[in-house]
Amino acid sequence: MSENSDRFEVAHLARCELFSPKPQETEDFFTRFLGMYVTQREGQSVFLRAYEDPYQWSLKITEAPQAGMGHAALRTTSPEALERRAASLKDGNVDTRWHEDEFGFGKTLSFQSADGHNLALVWEAEKYVAPPELRSKILTRPSKKPLQGIPVKRIDHLNLMASDVTAVKNGFERHLGFRTTERVVDGDVEIGAWMSSNILGHEVACMRDMTGGAGKLHHLAFYYGNGQHNVDAAEMFRDYDIQIEAGPDRHGITQGQFLYVFEPGGNRIELFGEAGYLHMDPDCPTQTWQMSDIDTGLAIGGANLPWETYFTYGTPSPLSLDQHIERFAHFGPGAEVPTMEPVGAV
Repeated sequence: MSENSDRFEVAHLARCELFSPKPQETEDFFTRFLGMYVTQREGQSVFLRAYEDPYQWSLKITEAPQAGMGHAALRTTSPEALERRAASLKDGNVDTRWHEDEFGFGKTLSFQSADGHNLALVWEAEKYVAPPELRSKILTRPSKKPLQGIPVKRIDHLNLMASDVTAVKNGFERHLGFRTTERVVDGDVEIGAWMSSNILGHEVACMRDMTGGAGKLHHLAFYYGNGQHNVDAAEMFRDYDIQIEAGPDRHGITQGQFLYVFEPGGNRIELFGEAGYLHMDPDCPTQTWQMSDIDTGLAIGGANLPWETYFTYGTPSPLSLDQHIERFAHFGPGAEVPTMEPVGAV
C-alpha cells in the first residue's frame, strides 16, 4: 500500500452534490425508494440526509441541464488538518478557493482534481439534531429509520471517472494523505484505483474513462450494511421501473456487495451492502489486479458488468443513457471506442 506521512488527515466523505435535469424525479428516487429525509430547500437545490448521516445533509440535488457531479466534499480530522491540507495543495500549485456558502457547513476549501473534478475539504460541520418525532431511541443513530422504501444508512463512497487515473490518484495521495488499497493495470496504464483515508476499502475510487473524457462522475454510493437489502432493493426497482445496470453481487476488488442503478436524472448510483474488506493492517501493500482478471475483480458471483455502460458511461454525458447504450451496444475488450458525438450531430 502506498505510504504517506499525512495519513488520517481526512476523516471521510461528508457530502456530494448531484446535478439532475429531472430534479423532482431524482428527489423522489432518493426519498421514496432510498428513504432519505429532506432537510432544506434553497433555490434550485434540495438537501437530503440518510438516517445515520451525522450532518445536516450528505446529498444535494441541483437542477441543471445535464446529469453530473456538482462537487464532493471530504471532512478533515481537525481544523489543523484542514490547514495542513490547504498548504499541501498550495505547495503543489493547485488552485484553491476558501468560501463559506453551503448550508450546514462552515469554512470550505474548494479545488479541482488533476482531471477537473470539483472537490472540497471542510472541518466545520453542523451536526443534525432530529425533531422530537424523528429522534431515535438508539443513541448512535441521529434519526429514526424511515418507514419508506428500503432506507440507506449513510453516504458511503465516490467513484470518479478520469482520462488519467494515475494523475488523480497521485493528487489524493500527495495532498490528502490517501492510501491506494487496490488498483487495476493494463500493461503500464492504470485503469482504476481504490483509495482510502481510513479502514474502509475505499472512500474515493477513480476509473479510466475509455471514451477519453475527463472530469466525470462514475457513481455515488450509499451504504446498507446488509446484503439482503440489495436484493430487496433490486425487486423494488424492478417493480417501479428504475433501471438496474448490474447486481446484486459482490466485488472482488474491496469485496463489497453492490447493486448499480441509474436514478431518473441519469446519474449512476451504487447501493453498497456489506462494506467488504477492512484494512486494519497499517502497512498492507497495495493489491494490483491485471486487466485480464477484471471479471473477478468486479464481480465474484459471476454478474457481468456491461461494457456498454460500466466502462464508458459517466456524467455529464453528451448522450442520454438510452442513446449511450445504443451507441455502445457492441463495445467490448479490444473493440474500437465508438464516437461520443451527440445523436444528430453533423
